[in-house]
Amino acid sequence: MADVASALKDAETKMNKAVEVAKDDFASIRTGRAHPSLFNKVMVDYYGTYTALSQLASIQVPEARMALISPFDKGAMASIEKAIRESDLGVNPGNDGSVIRINFPQLTEERRKEYIKVVKGKAEDSKISMRNIRRAAKEAMEKMEKDGDIGKDDLARGEKELEKVTADHVAKIDEMLKHKEVELLEV
Repeated sequence: MADVASALKDAETKMNKAVEVAKDDFASIRTGRAHPSLFNKVMVDYYGTYTALSQLASIQVPEARMALISPFDKGAMASIEKAIRESDLGVNPGNDGSVIRINFPQLTEERRKEYIKVVKGKAEDSKISMRNIRRAAKEAMEKMEKDGDIGKDDLARGEKELEKVTADHVAKIDEMLKHKEVELLEV
C-alpha cells in the first residue's frame, strides 16, 4: 500500500500546484479595482533579460482604480511602460519621470463578459490538468497491480481515494471561479 500512498501523495501535490496556478491566473485578471497582483504576469525586457515587473519596481495602489509603479532603476522606466502597454491589461501608463501612473478605466459590461469567458477558460485548463494528473496516477497504480506490487483491493482503495482527491481539487477550482465571476460582475 506504500506505493499507492506515494502515487496518491504525488498526484495531490501536483493538483495543489494546479490550484495555485489557477489562483495566480485568476489574480492576473482585473476586476473593477486595481491590485498589485494584476502585474504578476508582466515581464519586462530589462537589458536583454525578461524579468518580472515585481523584481524591478514597487507597486502601490493608492486608490481603487489607480496603480503607482516606482522603478528601482529609473533607466528601466521606458521598458516597464512598454511591457505594461503591451500586456493584456488594456491600460495606458504615463510617467512623470519618477513614477509610472496607471489609471484603470471603468469596466464596460462587454469587457466584464469577456473577462468571465477568459476566467472560465483558465478554470477549464486547470481541470484538464487535474484530469491528466489523475490519469497518470491511476496508470501508475494499475502498473503496480499488474507487476504484483499491490493487490486488487489496494488498487481499488487507491483509485477511490484518487477520485476523492480529484473531486476536492476540482471543487476548489469551481469555488474560485464562482468567486471571481461575482467579483467581475460587481459594479
